[in-house]
Amino acid sequence: MLKKKSTIGIIPVRLNSKRFPHKALAEIFSLPMIAHVYKRAALCKDLDDLIIATPDEELKNYAENILEANVVMTPPEHNNPIESSAFALQYYQKKINTQFDITVIISGDEPMITNDMIANAISPLYIDENVLVSCLMCEIKTEEEFHDPNEIKVVVDINNNALYFSREAIPSPFKGKKGIPPLKKVNVMPFDSKFLLNLVQLPPATLEVIEEIYLLRVLEYGYTVKMILIENTVYSVDTPQDLEKVKKAMKNDHLLKRYLSDMN
Repeated sequence: MLKKKSTIGIIPVRLNSKRFPHKALAEIFSLPMIAHVYKRAALCKDLDDLIIATPDEELKNYAENILEANVVMTPPEHNNPIESSAFALQYYQKKINTQFDITVIISGDEPMITNDMIANAISPLYIDENVLVSCLMCEIKTEEEFHDPNEIKVVVDINNNALYFSREAIPSPFKGKKGIPPLKKVNVMPFDSKFLLNLVQLPPATLEVIEEIYLLRVLEYGYTVKMILIENTVYSVDTPQDLEKVKKAMKNDHLLKRYLSDMN
């Protein structure tokens, strides 16, 4: 039997998003997006604790007073979700005098996540002690998504380890995709907690800066990201248009009834 690892979920979220300011408080079925992310993550029994990391007082007040969530205020200069999550982890561990083996970074703009998706993302860190980072991915269904720079694409090796992440259309459509479905990153990223705290001490890597994709720091320093393919079609929210797409996609979502009635 696999030994239980203490696991915390951290939701990094901020209001000054470049492409869609205040999107965390944009409403989906009468609830702010951050409420959907938090409530859905809270359904995952693999998480022993769950906190929100934010530099914004408005989000802090909403999370504490309405969601009754634990919140860590992060420095405003930490726009990188991995760095803000590492800060929150270190602060929270000291505050409650507990060490977590695994830290699951759950992006605040992923309102379609499910508890099963989070559990699937965590599983490689249980199965293989050499796995220090994992991340979800799903198939890209449209050409529009494939060429959208807001969607982070990933190519993987035969073992589903990430070879590269890019905002460009990869693999190249130049000769056709030859039966290889294009894949995109879904922002549920479990880390070995000690590795995460060490990673953020390393200087930002060149490709990470060029692509503005923070997981590239892991690859550029010679580490591996284990990718887990999910069947769900999920959309993150980067623009107001994405928000409308998510609203349509979530109309018949089976998890909504598990928390909507408690919140309204």
